[in-house]
Amino acid sequence: MAAARTRHNYTGTSVAERQVERRALFLEAGLTVFAEKTYANSSLTEVCAAAGLSRRQFYEQFAGREELLVAVYDAVQGKARAAVAAALAAAGSDDVRTLIDAAVRAYTTAITDDIRCAKVAFVDIVGVSPEIEEHRARVRDEWGEVVAAIAAGRAGVRVPPGGWRVAMAAFIGAVNGAVHQWSLDDPRPPVDELVDVFTTLLNALTTAS
Repeated sequence: MAAARTRHNYTGTSVAERQVERRALFLEAGLTVFAEKTYANSSLTEVCAAAGLSRRQFYEQFAGREELLVAVYDAVQGKARAAVAAALAAAGSDDVRTLIDAAVRAYTTAITDDIRCAKVAFVDIVGVSPEIEEHRARVRDEWGEVVAAIAAGRAGVRVPPGGWRVAMAAFIGAVNGAVHQWSLDDPRPPVDELVDVFTTLLNALTTAS
C-alpha cells in the first residue's frame, strides 16, 4: 500500500521527488499570493506560509521572488501551449480558419479558467523589471511562431502587413491588453467574447479576404 502523503509528509519519496513536490507547492503558493496581494505588495514570508514550507526550502528552488514570478508565468504559458497543441491535433482539418478558431479557443480557455493565471501572467508581471520584460518578449515571439506555423503556406493565407514577426507582436499585444482588461472588469464579460475578438483579429491579419 502506498504511504499516505500530505504536503508535510514525504515518507517513501526520494530527494528528487521531494524537490519536485516542493517546487509545485511554491508555484501554487506564488500563483495564489501574487494574484491576491500583487507581486509588489506581497512578501516571501507570505509565499512560504501559503506553501507550508520554509525560507530555506524556498531558496533551494528559487533565487528569489522574481524567479518564482517568472516560473509561475512560464507555467501559465506552458499550460496554454499544451492546450493549443491538443486542440490543433484534435481539429481534424487543414482549413486555416478552423485551426485558428480551435487554437484561439483553447488558448483563451487555458488562461482564463483560473483567474489567478490571468492576473499574474497578464497584469502583475508587466513592468516588474527589464529582465522580465525581455523574457515576456521572447515568449511573445514564441507564440508568434506558433501562429505563423498554423497559417503559413495554407490556402487562403497571406503574409500579414509588416511580416509575421511584426504582425504577431501586434496581435499578441492586443491579446495581452484584452486579457488584462477582462481580468479587471467586474463583472467580467463572458470568455466567448474574448474568443470572438481574438479570432476576428487573427483572421483579419492572416487570411485573404
